[in-house]
Amino acid sequence: MLEVTTLEFFLRAIPEAFLFVFATYTFSKTAIDKGPYLLSSILLAIIAFSVRQLPINYGVHTILAIIALIILNVSINKFKVIKAIQVVNLTFILELVCEGLNILFIQYVLGVDINNISHNIITKMIYLSPSLIIFSVITFTYYYILLKRKK
Repeated sequence: MLEVTTLEFFLRAIPEAFLFVFATYTFSKTAIDKGPYLLSSILLAIIAFSVRQLPINYGVHTILAIIALIILNVSINKFKVIKAIQVVNLTFILELVCEGLNILFIQYVLGVDINNISHNIITKMIYLSPSLIIFSVITFTYYYILLKRKK
């Protein structure tokens, strides 16, 4: 079971869910429908938070979040199943790469043991935020490029 506090839910899980759903809209080149976007983002945050509370092995929560986002994109955002699977996988792979680069930077450039930062919530959020920031920059840059092409 992963320890996720209420503070992490509001400062990490909710923004991450909104970003992940935004990324799936962006990578699928689908126009954002505000109502379904808000609903699916909030539901994803709740589902991800709830899954992390389950007594399951590390990594299984990611698979369950992938499945949840696919189901939300098909049922609420009206994506075709194949498109939902493609963009959700792309989204999670991109986030995984961003997190991997961030972990490498923390351990090998900053010389910080990643196991030590997980004990303090604020420290953990500060050290792990760059991956989310990099992911958001990539996503918003791509979104901006798509907007420029449409004009």
